[in-house]
Amino acid sequence: MPDLSSPTFWIAVFQIILIDILLGGDNAVVIALACRRLPVAQRNKGIFWGVFGAIGLRLVLIYFALQLLAIPYLKIVGGLLLFWIGVKLILPENEDAHDHVQGSSTLIGAIKTIIVADAVMSIDNVIAVAGASHGSIVLVTFGIVVSIPIVVWGSKLVLALMDRFPIVITAGGGLLGWIGGGMLVSDPALPASWHATVPHSAYLVSAFGALLVVITGKWLASRQAAHAAVELATAATEKFGEGRKQ
Repeated sequence: MPDLSSPTFWIAVFQIILIDILLGGDNAVVIALACRRLPVAQRNKGIFWGVFGAIGLRLVLIYFALQLLAIPYLKIVGGLLLFWIGVKLILPENEDAHDHVQGSSTLIGAIKTIIVADAVMSIDNVIAVAGASHGSIVLVTFGIVVSIPIVVWGSKLVLALMDRFPIVITAGGGLLGWIGGGMLVSDPALPASWHATVPHSAYLVSAFGALLVVITGKWLASRQAAHAAVELATAATEKFGEGRKQ
């Protein structure tokens, strides 16, 4: 049983809530899309049972993820995946990412859509939360229960804050890099002497992971913006040339 008076417990809870908010915006969009064809009287039921089923499935997935992370080398793989997830968080979003989500005209169909889509889209969330929880399913459950209402009912506010203060996204990517670095050095495959040989190794590698994710994400984002600007300029030039020919 975790120590509720420990600052470490509440730091981990805060990390899990932040992860769910940052990586859960898509899930809120999925819920809205899945229920959009339901009669008004059934929409709240669809949202409630869809979210309930999605939470249950996510807890099961995270439970198994916690067991798997005890296997040597899997924390290293998970840490590297978190680096990439953090970089993707910093990169601009793909506006067509939800085109495959189909609304349903029946309550059961909408609930099924929410649960299946949430399971497919929550792999990054599962890995990140498992890394932040330090093996505690109590932490996982508490963090998800607190964050789900924020994601579902406060998603518009959260997304507006992210749009207005991009530093929130960057900080979130850095957090995932920090957790990924911590996962790397806590893998059972590493010799116990590693921590004695390198003082404060967990903090050093975590800080390096956070810095790596932020720098890589910003660099790739700048390259995407430059490429988009070139494509726009090329298209404008071609359009101008066609206009002159006419």
